[in-house]
Amino acid sequence: MKQRLVWYVLAVLLITALLAACAGQPAAPTPTPTPAPQEKPFKVGLLLPGSANDQGWNQIAYDAFKRIEKELGAEMSYVELEQSPASFEKAFRDFASQGYQMILGHGFEFQDPALAVAKDYPNTFFFISSSRIFAGNVIGLNTDSSQPFYLMGVIAAKMGKGAGLVGGMEIPPISEAFTGFINGAHSVDPNFPVSVTYIGNFTDAAAAKEAALSMIAQGADFIIPNADVAGLGVYQAVAESGPQIATFGVFGDFTDKAPQNVIGNYFADYGQGIVNMAKAVKEGTFKPTGNVEFGLKNKDVMWLTFNDKAARPVPEDVRKLVEEVTAKIAAGEIKTLAPAK
Repeated sequence: MKQRLVWYVLAVLLITALLAACAGQPAAPTPTPTPAPQEKPFKVGLLLPGSANDQGWNQIAYDAFKRIEKELGAEMSYVELEQSPASFEKAFRDFASQGYQMILGHGFEFQDPALAVAKDYPNTFFFISSSRIFAGNVIGLNTDSSQPFYLMGVIAAKMGKGAGLVGGMEIPPISEAFTGFINGAHSVDPNFPVSVTYIGNFTDAAAAKEAALSMIAQGADFIIPNADVAGLGVYQAVAESGPQIATFGVFGDFTDKAPQNVIGNYFADYGQGIVNMAKAVKEGTFKPTGNVEFGLKNKDVMWLTFNDKAARPVPEDVRKLVEEVTAKIAAGEIKTLAPAK
């Protein structure tokens, strides 16, 4: 009995000593969690040759980049630039040096400045609208406007006596569009007269208006612009010349500029394509193998609409012909840049 009591006392003493020892030890520090690495912000830059709210060419790109900002959580910046290659190059370099992963120069005129800068920033993708180029990290993004302009030419030759085309500058995307119009018109009537004038810039609406009025005075009853904001002068000219003069909205809905004269509108909305490319760039999966080309086969990117309230709406038989020609172009059966037979 005494032995059991001794062992009991010893056990109590041992436990007490252990508790005292533990109490005297400082508590083990709580580990500090390692902060998660900050995700690198996705930065996209846009260079515009004119106003972002021009309701046409420039706004198409601006709206696409606003979608990238919203849908992909990107940091988006843009600049509106004059027609100065030196300012183009500086803007590219400014964006690239600040870690922008994707920069779009919205027009063929940005191609050479991008090539000059891109070699210094191999981790940045430089996209160039209206360009057929593929040089490493410089990728052309082209909408083949010769295809819808071909359709306009078919309509003009079916409905009119002659056409006039007013361009901004004689650069490939515009001259090719006009070639498409001429080929479309001549596929209907090889003798259909078409005159072409370039005003030398994309901002002088007064010069575009003067060119359009001159063409109307010479007998043209279809006048089509392809001159960015300067094209507003063409719509002014046709509206003032009477309902017998027809035109098309180009790169947007311009019906309100000349409601009786705009018989249809050409839409080029490759915003979804730009968003898809931006997503791939952000995820590191964009692996270009050539320039990007959109055409009438991309129904959500390029299409024509008709204005039933125009003074000279497009007749049903002509609309049916346009549908047939559209299908052949999309299938590759009609080459819009090849001379009409």
